[in-house]
Amino acid sequence: MTPRVFLVRHGETEWSLSGKHTGVTDIPLTANGEKRVKATGRALVGNDRLIVPHQLAHIYVSPRKRAQRTFELLNLGITDPLPWKVHGEKLPDVPHDCGARVEVTNDIREWDYGDYEGITSPEIRKIRAEQGLTEKWDIWRDGCVGGESPDEITERLDRLIKEIRDKWHAPVIGKPKEGRPPGDVLIVAHGHILRAFALRWTGRSLQDGPAFLLEAGGVGTLSYEHHNIEEPAILLGGAFVVDP
Repeated sequence: MTPRVFLVRHGETEWSLSGKHTGVTDIPLTANGEKRVKATGRALVGNDRLIVPHQLAHIYVSPRKRAQRTFELLNLGITDPLPWKVHGEKLPDVPHDCGARVEVTNDIREWDYGDYEGITSPEIRKIRAEQGLTEKWDIWRDGCVGGESPDEITERLDRLIKEIRDKWHAPVIGKPKEGRPPGDVLIVAHGHILRAFALRWTGRSLQDGPAFLLEAGGVGTLSYEHHNIEEPAILLGGAFVVDP
């Protein structure tokens, strides 16, 4: 099977519900957010599911607690200790083991919204209008005052994408199944940065803007066409894995 990257957005928070931009602010999941992520784990994680724990080669998680708690709730059956103190109640053991290492990386932290942290898009546009900036604000083109620009986001995402391809995908893609090591990668992070990741994965600029969404607690999949690492693609519908 061609190696994949699974993109998991953290579960619902009070700010994601209200549309407030949440970059560096560390707020917890809502009770409903936790419940929905648990359901996602039960539905999509397992030896005959979309995300097969023993096929994961590596896991990248944002440094924000809401992403780390989301990862915990997916309940992948990680065998090694997590690189953070558990943020909530530990879930029951599951009948599958995952030997992938979990790495916390700033390269997949949410977009730094700067002056726009904690406010909604309509509020941002009102502020900009009062500043004489009449053009409609578009984060993919304009970035954030006092925060990160699209070029800065591109730089850190391209660095991570190169690492994934060189370290985890190139050694397995196109290789015989017999004796092949795991090749799938899991990323647990945030809405804007994961959509930006998908754009850069397919070689598109952030200024192109994504015409796709990733809901809180949602899962997306990236891979390659024709089993070719030179043809990265967004996998619109991934099938569950079933042994022949």
